[in-house]
Amino acid sequence: MAALLKTPSFHLTPTLLHTPSIPFKPFCVSFAGVRNVSVSLSRRASLRSVSSGYPLRLLNLVPFASGEAETTETEVESNEPEVQETDGAVDVENENASAEEGEAEEEEAAVITALLKSYKEALADNNEGKIAEIEASLKSIEDEKFLLADKVASLSNELSVERDRLIRISADFDNFRKRTERERLNLVSNAQGEVVENLLAVLDNFERAKSQIKVETEGEEKVTNSYQSIYKQFVEILGSLGVIHVETVGKQFDPMLHEAIMREDSAEYEEGIVLEEYRKGFLLGERLLRPSMVKVSAGPGPEKPLEAEGEEATAQGSAEEESSSS
Repeated sequence: MAALLKTPSFHLTPTLLHTPSIPFKPFCVSFAGVRNVSVSLSRRASLRSVSSGYPLRLLNLVPFASGEAETTETEVESNEPEVQETDGAVDVENENASAEEGEAEEEEAAVITALLKSYKEALADNNEGKIAEIEASLKSIEDEKFLLADKVASLSNELSVERDRLIRISADFDNFRKRTERERLNLVSNAQGEVVENLLAVLDNFERAKSQIKVETEGEEKVTNSYQSIYKQFVEILGSLGVIHVETVGKQFDPMLHEAIMREDSAEYEEGIVLEEYRKGFLLGERLLRPSMVKVSAGPGPEKPLEAEGEEATAQGSAEEESSSS
């Protein structure tokens, strides 16, 4: 125990872990000596032309302690609102979609700005490895932009084709609807015409009975009035269906509406004027159910010569004398 007390104390000096601090060198980008690199930093750059359905792949640079940078791929989806083209105008769905679109554009611009800044610093430090790496990144961004632009153009062409196809289908359907409606109306009109044509014979019988009945007693008058009321009701029903009577007497003869069964000289009417109607004709709308049977004027006729008139008067006078003597 005494030996332990006399032994000098041993102190272990802790070793310090020294990590050399490497000063962080900010990256910068310069376009000196760069060929075929075109990136637009405007808010409405060509990157915005990419539709919202396609994720935009950008490269984010993360610096290491050794001063070298390693590129890591991150996917940034642009949450742009669905855009519908109506009459050449673009309508944004709501204000929230507009705000999200602006934020996405700002993020894209920030990423590209950082990449260009790193490129400028690499040029200043003459770091060829980093320059080549950043140039490759920019080239990949540009190639992807062109690829997406081609996709947008292809989709635009498909949209145009489908729009034209939709217009044609809409026009064909409209024509089909009109044609179907026209055929339906024609079918109804034809069915009504066939029924009414069969009923016209009944109407003719009513008119013949009216002209032949001679009322002599009170009972016959009651029967006649009953027939007339039925006839009137029948005519009203035909009128409600659109059946109208063809005008004849005093009208110009129309071969589409009239059927001439007789011609007669007339000093009162000109040639071609209807003188008398023998059977009524009827129309159902523009359809002729039955033509009218008529007698047509042939005009005043040829004038008789004066000698013929004198001989006719002499013959008439002699005939009167013979009748008086007898």
